[in-house]
Amino acid sequence: MSGGAASGRTVIAALAAVAVAMFLAGYFASAFALSSTSQTNVKTVTTTVIETAGLNARLNVAGSTTVAPIVEEAARRFSELYPGFRISVAAIGSGPGIKAVGSGEVDIGMASRDLKEEEFERWPDLKPFKIAMDSIAVVVHPSNPVSGLTLEQVAKIFAGEIRNWKEVGGPDKPIHVITREKGSGTRDCFEHAVMKPFGKEISAEAMVQQGNPKVRAAVANDPLAIGYISLGFVDETVKPLKIDGVEPRIENVLKGTYPIKRNLYVITKGDPDPAELMFIGYLLSAEGQKIVEELGYIPLYPVS
Repeated sequence: MSGGAASGRTVIAALAAVAVAMFLAGYFASAFALSSTSQTNVKTVTTTVIETAGLNARLNVAGSTTVAPIVEEAARRFSELYPGFRISVAAIGSGPGIKAVGSGEVDIGMASRDLKEEEFERWPDLKPFKIAMDSIAVVVHPSNPVSGLTLEQVAKIFAGEIRNWKEVGGPDKPIHVITREKGSGTRDCFEHAVMKPFGKEISAEAMVQQGNPKVRAAVANDPLAIGYISLGFVDETVKPLKIDGVEPRIENVLKGTYPIKRNLYVITKGDPDPAELMFIGYLLSAEGQKIVEELGYIPLYPVS
């Protein structure tokens, strides 16, 4: 065996050991909701393995526009800690992201919904890893006097059965309904949580926008619009509505009083390789979950 081959295998072994250490630290933290003392230990382990690894890797990630901000910020901070890593992130939607990782076009996919049975049938070696939780807010223009709706009213609005704001306490003006494209994880969650309980479907007349940012922008620019976006995308440009009297806030989602919630995933094709394990471990670590919290999503365990 040549010295170069032996050295290469040593590097691979080192990378694998670091990846496993990082992943397990994050996994056990998320699985057992560790105490603050244990979380400190997880943070120490994560920081140590990043700093001591002198290895290079390049990862391509694509998928959900909801998950993308988490992964983008995590990639930025991870690359600062470990400059040998280069991570590119493309927000293309959950369905396309699952297809991309399943077909081997990218290393890691992102999804804001559970994988479907037909996706597992097509790509049986997909491995989803839950990295956060999220909720969906129904939003209107800040000038809209309506501050809340019942879940059934929301379903009827998006089904095209309620067409005027005066029917729900607003002005005598038409409702402009904005929805996400088919294949969107956000739309899938909305359909399951809001439409299906009342046996309804989103109207074909609804305006379709690609991605959370475009839905938010469309609502922010139309006083008569209503749409739905990830809780992590809510800002001052739109007004989130109470649903059955409950505000779309993280604490209400965790208490179970707000009815719309979902899991967020990153996905690999087959078991993650060492580089993928390292990054997924970072997403699950205390640092990664802090990013989740900072961006307005719901971490898997307490990090404050």
